[in-house]
Order: sequence, then structure tokens, then C-alpha cells
Amino acid sequence: MHKWNGKSLKIGDLVAETPIVQGGMGIGISLSGLASAVANEGGIGVISAAGIGMDQPDFGTDYISANNRALRKIIKRARELTNGIIGVNIMVAARNFDELAKSAIEEGIDIIFAGAGLPLNLPSLKTASSKTKLIPIVSSVRALKVITKKWIDKYNYIPDGFVLEGPMAGGHLGFSKDQVEDGEFSLENLIVPVVEELKKLEKSLGQKIPLIAGGGIYSGSDIKKILDLGADGVQMGTRFVATHECDADIKFKEMYVNAQKSDIRLIQSPVGLPGRAVHNNFIEEVKKGNKTPAKCPYNCIVTCKGEQSDYCIALALINAYKGKLENGFAFAGGNAWRVDKITSVKELVDSLEAEYIAAL
Repeated sequence: MHKWNGKSLKIGDLVAETPIVQGGMGIGISLSGLASAVANEGGIGVISAAGIGMDQPDFGTDYISANNRALRKIIKRARELTNGIIGVNIMVAARNFDELAKSAIEEGIDIIFAGAGLPLNLPSLKTASSKTKLIPIVSSVRALKVITKKWIDKYNYIPDGFVLEGPMAGGHLGFSKDQVEDGEFSLENLIVPVVEELKKLEKSLGQKIPLIAGGGIYSGSDIKKILDLGADGVQMGTRFVATHECDADIKFKEMYVNAQKSDIRLIQSPVGLPGRAVHNNFIEEVKKGNKTPAKCPYNCIVTCKGEQSDYCIALALINAYKGKLENGFAFAGGNAWRVDKITSVKELVDSLEAEYIAAL
């Protein structure tokens, strides 16, 4: 098993021997296959709940039931494949956030990671007997403070940890386009005040609140750098896409392997946020205005300007997951162009650990 020179990630009574959380990637990129493979290597495997019911026959007609059913099924499947730690990533901006969170808690998921908005009501969805840990994803000290105050004041609940996501992450970003391109907002700069704030909180609350940091982390030496700055673990998404166990179609994975540095670009998503993706013909056609305005089949994201958009982001991402990249695109982190081959999760984690130890 992995040792990481004794650097495990502890979240309450959960201990991940590999201090890596695999980032939740929707739609369909991280399901039971990838999550269980990462958990089997001692990391925390994460299922993305976004659009998880896409293969259910009633996905278009009963969106909420289809997603709940699929989420439960995929959590059960992951549990059959691993005894390790499994989390689920749920977007706060999802119309069915509450239902998905309740389903995951009922299935006994180890951790809920909640981003794309402030999960202010999340503790209210948890039953007293539930052991599920609740971890918000934030991009600033301000968000961390707002959530902590609300959870303690209203629910007497201390967050079980935080994920700090920097602007080099893939997919939708919690930053404006200007901030993404401003060095002031690098993960290394963001992490310092967050670590200080958590130390203050831990002192006043008498409880450790672990910090997981992510966004553009690529190598074992990157992991060492982030842990040295005070994080307890790292979140990595992009590196796990080009693995055999990743749940996406091979054509999606090959987008990463074949991408040049200039192909990794920011786009403006219909949900009202900048996102980072691998540039392709579909994105080019959207830019030229050659796509007809979207019909909104799912009403999935609260902030989405569906009827005013050139395309439906959910459909584009479902197509990409299935390898139909002429009608979709691949979200990707800022370092996706560095990926040069498809490997196994075990080989990837082994190489990250070796690089980490070499950097000590």
C-alpha cells in the first residue's frame, strides 16, 4: 500500500493513506469506475452527481427521480468495487441539490463535496445517525467564513473540511475571467490566508478542519509544494481523466493526450461562469454563432440562461462523455496539455508518490 512518507489525509475518523482527493468530474467522467479505482489506491474517490441519470429512460421527463435512482445505483456499485473512501460531488447550483444530497446520505456516502455555490443548508439534510462528512468547495476566505458562521449559528455544525479550488482547475470556475488570468489569484497565493483562517477557527472551536487544495496540481512535486504551504491534502481531476478506469469514452481521454498548450482555453458557459476546456470545432462553431439557440430539456442548473444560450451545456457534456465530440467538448484543467498517455490509476498514483518522495 502507499505510504507517502507518512503523510495521510485525515477527515474526522476517515484516513486516506494517499493524500489525494480525485476531483468530481461531470457529466459522467467520474462515476463508480474511476472513484473506486482511486479509493483502492488509498485516495478518496469521488463520484460526480451532475447529470448522473443520463442513461435512465425518464431522464428527460422526470429529471429528479432519474438522477436520484442513478446516484444510488452508482454509489452501490462503487461500494462493491472498493472498501476505500468514496465521496460524491454535488453542485449547489443544481436544481436537485437537496434531493441528491439526501440520497447520498441515505446510501451512507463517506463525504459530500459541495461546490458551485455556497451550500448554506447542507447540514439540515443530514440525519443525526449519519456519518457522512460535509465538505464545501470554496475559492476564497470570504466564502469559507460565510459558510462556517452559518453552519455553526444555525445548525451547530462545524464543517468537516474545506476544498480550496484555484483558477487553474478544469470545468466551471469560481472566479471572473480577469481573476483567472491574474497571478494574484494563484492557488499558492490563495492558500496562505485560508490556512491562517482555519488555524484561528481550529483554536476557537477546538477541532481540526482539514484543508484540501486543488486546481492545476499535476506532479508529485506540486503535491509537496501545496502540502508544504499548509494543505492537508490535494484535489486532482485532470490527471485521472487519462486513465483506463476513468468512466469517459476513449475519445474524451484522447482529447487530453492530443491537446497542445494553446488548445486549453477559457470559455463562457451558459451557466454564467467561465470554464476551462480543450478547444475544438464545437466551441469554434459556438463562437462563430453557428449554433441555434438551446432548447432547455432539463432545467438542471438554477443560474443557467437556457433559452438565451447558443447550446445546452448538459447535452454538450453528455455528448463529450459518450465520445461524440462533434456535438460537445471536454472540460480540462490548465495542465491537461501535459498529459501524453493513458495509464492505469495504480501507475499514476505510484508515479505521483515516487515524484513526491523524490521532492522531499
